[in-house]
Amino acid sequence: MNENLDDATRPLYSLTLEDEAETKHIAERIGNVLVAGDVVCLWGDLGAGKSTFARALIQSRQKQAGQAPSPTFTLVQTYETDREDIYHYDLYRLEDENEVLELGIDEAFSEGISLIEWPDRLGSYLPWDRLDILLTHVEQGGDIRQIEIHTTHARWADKLVGLAD
Repeated sequence: MNENLDDATRPLYSLTLEDEAETKHIAERIGNVLVAGDVVCLWGDLGAGKSTFARALIQSRQKQAGQAPSPTFTLVQTYETDREDIYHYDLYRLEDENEVLELGIDEAFSEGISLIEWPDRLGSYLPWDRLDILLTHVEQGGDIRQIEIHTTHARWADKLVGLAD
């Protein structure tokens, strides 16, 4: 378990993903059940697959699959969908947790779907009700990943029932 992942979360699933296609499939399945106000936090080391997961989730919600670049330099990228907007945050370069207020994170939490890479940078702004996704490499240099899906609220278990099927 990632030491930055809050102890308040409960594990729902632990899956081995053999390749990028399986990572995208799980991201799409999760993307299909999200609604405004949902917060998805992506945990993992550099190169663990967070951006691949985020890109697939975003594209699953778009009418026409468009590009979904990682917002590494802009810190936040907003994507319009036929339902709710998706706010994709990459907080790797964030130096102070208070900077997230300048990025409109409070609006994102209430009006759209928030997808957050490097959520540990949120500090005290990390919401309690969220879905935590931890991605890790199973073997160095390979495509095999382990994904652990954790939650802080029972409603997530209902939304994600059958995810591993």
